[in-house]
Amino acid sequence: MADLMPPGNFAPTGRVKALATVGSSVDEMKARIVARSDGGCDNRRDRMPGIVARFMKPQKESASSPDARRASAPSRRFFASALGRRGAFALAAAALLAVGSTARAQEDDALKILKGMSDYLASQKTISLSFDSDIEVITPDIEKIQFASSGQLLLSRPDKLRAIRTGGYSDVEFVFDGKTASIVDRSTNGYVQFDAPGTVDQLVDKLRNEYSMALPGADLLDSNAFQALSADVLHGAHIGQGVVGGVECDQLAFRNEDTDWQIWVQVGDKPIPCKFVITSKTEAGAPQYTLVVREWNTDAQPAADAFAFTPAAGAKKLDQAALGAFDEVPPGQPNGEKK
Repeated sequence: MADLMPPGNFAPTGRVKALATVGSSVDEMKARIVARSDGGCDNRRDRMPGIVARFMKPQKESASSPDARRASAPSRRFFASALGRRGAFALAAAALLAVGSTARAQEDDALKILKGMSDYLASQKTISLSFDSDIEVITPDIEKIQFASSGQLLLSRPDKLRAIRTGGYSDVEFVFDGKTASIVDRSTNGYVQFDAPGTVDQLVDKLRNEYSMALPGADLLDSNAFQALSADVLHGAHIGQGVVGGVECDQLAFRNEDTDWQIWVQVGDKPIPCKFVITSKTEAGAPQYTLVVREWNTDAQPAADAFAFTPAAGAKKLDQAALGAFDEVPPGQPNGEKK
């Protein structure tokens, strides 16, 4: 959790509110995408048969005498030419249908893989992992600068979490025991603490709604990751296969109004997310947030005190307003100009 606090609009769904009202099935997701499309392949497919039918309407010869047949020769030549045009239109129609069918198949496949990943993750009560994250900022001179961090995370569903993120400008630890959230800046020995009774899902919503933390990668840990990730998706595609950290993955790409995002899901009976990339389309220069997951373990046995927080000697409790300083980006770094 503590690794996911970049500035700017990096939430893949472009929202900070809970998504409890969004349907979770693949069919509902497909229906939402079709509803949002503006004149997509389905509409063209409905119109195309009528166009082809008009060009392929049978022609009746109006006379049977030799003179009439000679007189109708230009007409026959015209219809022979039209027949060639009919073939061209038929081929064009077939091409459009093939493209539409392929795109829809890719989209269906992408949603199926994403749903399979979500279901697998939700079935895991305990998850431990290590990660590397990169956040980009754009300077006023349109120079792209990237800041890198690494960390570890331990999750015990439904209501316990511990995470550490270490970068060049911050060293943050996050502890949640189902009742209280504690966020520690280990570089300054200061910490923020507040009550947050409930689940990890509810805690993420609270951090987004009340503390304006984007936490883009947190959707991967949601008890219904498919619902959280697919909300507001306009288009999706199964790009193909890729390899992340030596692991073969399915590469999926999705588009929202404000962001494009990609996810690489391990192939096989353990469809875990291996890489997650979000591109902001509302910031000049299109900065990206990248999360690479490694050392994923679903057999972890947390110690009894794994989610207990005890302040270090001399630690200073800070006001909640200090949370804004617990960032991956050093103070004063520009986020780039809005488009």
